[in-house]
Amino acid sequence: MHTGDFNWALIPSFLAALDRGSLMAAARTLDTSQPTVGRHIGELEAQLGVVLFERTGRGLVPTAHAHRLAEAARSMSGAADQLARQASGAQLEARGTVRISASQPVTCVLLPPLLRQMRELHPDIQIELVSSNAVSNLLQREADIALRMVRPDQSSLVAKRVGRVTIGTFAHRDYLRRRGTPRVPTDLLAHDLVGNDRNTDILRGFAAMGFPLQREDFAVRTDDLNAYQAAVTSGLGVGFLARYAVRENPELVPLLPMLDIPPLPMWLAVHREIRSNPRIRRVWEFLATALPQALA
Repeated sequence: MHTGDFNWALIPSFLAALDRGSLMAAARTLDTSQPTVGRHIGELEAQLGVVLFERTGRGLVPTAHAHRLAEAARSMSGAADQLARQASGAQLEARGTVRISASQPVTCVLLPPLLRQMRELHPDIQIELVSSNAVSNLLQREADIALRMVRPDQSSLVAKRVGRVTIGTFAHRDYLRRRGTPRVPTDLLAHDLVGNDRNTDILRGFAAMGFPLQREDFAVRTDDLNAYQAAVTSGLGVGFLARYAVRENPELVPLLPMLDIPPLPMWLAVHREIRSNPRIRRVWEFLATALPQALA
């Protein structure tokens, strides 16, 4: 008999019969029927090719083969119980809170619909959202999982690329009715532009196109990403927004498709030591699957 062919499900019936001394008592212990226990013992004897019990009027008398099998069977039964306890403990450990750190548009627009799906799958896991771009959130254990536009290079962090954020040029329909629609990139120089305050990303983007603008060339400036999107949505000017953030707003019109704005990679990061935590791993695995589809 090959070990892989052995039916370990027969062992509980064998041990119950060994301990209780009769099929009827074993069946009561296992909350099953007497014929079922008898059938299990018969199958086990057939698999092993030995007789385990002598059937007498007083019940079952274990043979020498039964006593030899008993020690291994009890060890296996104890290991199965321990495995069940560990699995139950892991299930309980999966309950609780997972803290996610991400930028404002990600926490306000991208994540909520995904987290609604995740909560349906794992209702025992609560989520805390932190709007921040600081890698220190993870290093200082202020967050369990982080979404970042730059790959963390700290050796204590594990990062997985989950997609890329495409950036487009947008303006509200009301603004375009008032000021006209830019048709080529140079038209932007005659428009109200929404830019950054201290962040230089947009300035460097214009410089790369051959337009060395200054801060004062932007009608509205803010480094707050929610305020930036609100400024464009309110019709204050032309701005540059993540496409996922404007999908549900038909009033924002995409402009200048010829502008080649480099997409930003999105990285899912977690501290190496806590990735094995059951509830953190479940959230990590869900986001690793859901985010690429949401960003596509």
